[in-house]
Amino acid sequence: MTRRAPRLFALAAALSLAGCSIVGPTAEVQIFAPRTAITADPAWPAVDWQLSVSTPDTHQLLDSTRIAVRPAPDRLQTYKGARWADSAPELLQTALVQAFEDSGRIAAVGRFGGTRGDFGLFTELRAFETVYAGGRPEVVVELQARLVALRGQGGVSAKRFRVVVPSQGEQIEPVVAAFGQAMTQLSQEVVGWTLAEGQRVVTAKEGSAGK
Repeated sequence: MTRRAPRLFALAAALSLAGCSIVGPTAEVQIFAPRTAITADPAWPAVDWQLSVSTPDTHQLLDSTRIAVRPAPDRLQTYKGARWADSAPELLQTALVQAFEDSGRIAAVGRFGGTRGDFGLFTELRAFETVYAGGRPEVVVELQARLVALRGQGGVSAKRFRVVVPSQGEQIEPVVAAFGQAMTQLSQEVVGWTLAEGQRVVTAKEGSAGK
């Protein structure tokens, strides 16, 4: 046992050095978090009900921190050396919750699990990627939304939202900026639609109760 110990330590050291030479230095990864900021529309109704926003469902590649790019219609890849700060669904959920809060038109909004709302906003993220159209990159964000009354009123309505924003360049920085613009525009549209649809249901219910 005593004689073998030096040999084992020497072998372990050799393997460790060999591993270092094979792997090499770790590549630096840039982390991005797109900025979003909506502008409240005066035409949006002010509502006194609460909303719970779900984390969007999506496919495996988008349910990660990798930044998706589609160089050809039938090929989906990711940018090397770049990641989102959260998974794409979590980024969009955060942007939507913030947009409802910034609208100043709703009594309360939160994520599912933290807030038990009168309505639930369930979504499916179908596209969150850079697409090359005519040789130039553009960001595509597509969301299928379903607004459901959670207090015994049943389903309400559904709508698909799709936003396309051209990138000012092929580098990751202008691409991320385009993602921020696309998320802002999509959040603006989702907030306006949700407030109008939810209030329509509430008004109809109040009208029925008054008869």
